[in-house]
Amino acid sequence: MIAVNLKNTQNNQDSISAKLADLRDLMADYDLDCYFIPAVDEHLNLSVPAAKQRRAWICGFTGSAGDLLVGKNSAWLFVDSRYYEQAELQVNTGIIHLSKLGLEGNLSLIETLEKLAAESAQKSTKIRLGFDPFTVATEQYQNWVKRFATAGIELVSIRENLTDKVRSQTAETLPAIDGSPVFSLPASLTGETAAQKLARVREAMQLAKIDVLPITNLNQIAWLFNLRGSDIPHIPIFISYAIVTTDSAFLFTNPDRVSAEIKQELRADVTLLPYADYPRRLESCVNLPKKVRVLLDAKHSTAGTYQLILNQQEAQLYSIEIVFETNPVEGMKARKNPVEIEQMKSANFKASRAKTLTLKWLTEQLENGKLLTEFDVKETVETFYQQETDFQTLTFRTIAGAGANSSIVHYGTPSPEITLKPGELLLLDSGAQYLAGTTDDTRTMIVGEPTALQIEHYTTVLIAHINCAVQQFPKGTTGSQLDAIARAVLWQEQLDYGHGTGHGVGAFLAGHEGPNGISKSVQYPLEPGMVTSIEPGYYLPGWGGIRIENLYVVIAMPSKNDAVWYGFEPLTYIPFERKLINVDRLSKTQLTWLNNYHAAVVEKLAPVLDAATIEWLKKACAALGRI
Repeated sequence: MIAVNLKNTQNNQDSISAKLADLRDLMADYDLDCYFIPAVDEHLNLSVPAAKQRRAWICGFTGSAGDLLVGKNSAWLFVDSRYYEQAELQVNTGIIHLSKLGLEGNLSLIETLEKLAAESAQKSTKIRLGFDPFTVATEQYQNWVKRFATAGIELVSIRENLTDKVRSQTAETLPAIDGSPVFSLPASLTGETAAQKLARVREAMQLAKIDVLPITNLNQIAWLFNLRGSDIPHIPIFISYAIVTTDSAFLFTNPDRVSAEIKQELRADVTLLPYADYPRRLESCVNLPKKVRVLLDAKHSTAGTYQLILNQQEAQLYSIEIVFETNPVEGMKARKNPVEIEQMKSANFKASRAKTLTLKWLTEQLENGKLLTEFDVKETVETFYQQETDFQTLTFRTIAGAGANSSIVHYGTPSPEITLKPGELLLLDSGAQYLAGTTDDTRTMIVGEPTALQIEHYTTVLIAHINCAVQQFPKGTTGSQLDAIARAVLWQEQLDYGHGTGHGVGAFLAGHEGPNGISKSVQYPLEPGMVTSIEPGYYLPGWGGIRIENLYVVIAMPSKNDAVWYGFEPLTYIPFERKLINVDRLSKTQLTWLNNYHAAVVEKLAPVLDAATIEWLKKACAALGRI
């Protein structure tokens, strides 16, 4: 049994059909053949407020990624391998076609549109694709413009979000998206004041000869101004825009939720304005009696912002040049300063203790014959997180998948009805936000005694993790290069996993941040101060899943030559599952790393544990050797 909510299936089906019908009526008003509904909101967040969960509301799929295309008579949901199982469970495929990206015969969004355009061309007509430009990344929009220019697809940018209009016609009352208070972090936690960060940003702008820098990414804004909020689930950020010029900085949010004290702090360096003023102020910033160079981060800005600038570009007597580069804030945010690193170490120490206490509790409960559910595990780890000082919220919804559910990569609905059964795997992926630090880690455990196949697959994933964790690499090495190193041992057994090997992690910000990461697609080099996860896995529907995840900070390594070398220092200290390790498969280097890691777990955690827990921990971390 899978713990995804599928109750009232007929009612859900009728409701979805009705919503799609209402949307198609609006599409007809704009003479649209298709309407695009992405997973993201106006700031390209994958985790969005309830009021902005448009795709989930209209089709029922709650995964954090996956786009919906609604046509006149059909609809398509596009998901990657992380969500194959979840989408099958949540989407009525009699109403919505499910496209599993990466599988043969499953078309992408662009391929689907081109197929529709080819069919329409036989009737000598084009298809009109409608979209809200503020929910489409500039990069995606530019790709569409280039790709669709000769494909018979007309792009129709509509500032009125049609899904929102359909939703407004229902009796549903949506919560406010910008009502929660904004709070500030002192430099003792961030390592720099907002004024110092703005000075660094302007230095980067000056080097690139940039006059105006619009910022639409909420993590970048929160980091830059040392402000946090709670508008987005599990991420301490707030709905806002920002603009930095050579001599001014503007922050756009609901002024009523900013205290008088914070307003006073900001006054010398930042002008606080209402959220709705962003378009007009951006237009005035680029509308100057001189040539203006505007930096636009195509990945993190929306087509809506791009179009605002294009409109001014067409209307002005003076030149407006758009420079497409990565926002300098993105790299600054990723390269943690010494204070931020210490805060990350402190937060992950707390999370490691909480997860270790959970593993001890789990072991003892099972040994005593206690019947446990996925929900019990979720509640226990979250309770231990909350008992640590400076706990703020979870980093994401806890993933506690037992048995077959462990193969659902982002399984976030632990059930009080699904019990932990002997011989089954339990995958526990969780994290907590502490003041100034973000955490994320995963352990896979066995209930009772494992099978030979479970041991072999777990050991393979562990070797992949260790191979990446021990790897030294020269300056300039990208995440894609390290991703291949991690996967190599799985590939030798013709195994693989559909997600990246690692993702960047913010400092009391998002659990997933760029520009760094370890995956097939990341071409950004890893640099000292960057925090990344290492989390290889293996998943087989019906059998179960394995993932092993730690967080690491990139550090400089002693060099034996004139080159600059980097490596990884662990932030996470939690025991691995001894029952699932085939020691004979580990090389000398791998075994040494494992034993040293477990020794470090005991050394770091023992001083803050009671005697009984220390005894358990020492057994869990006892050195492994060859039989």
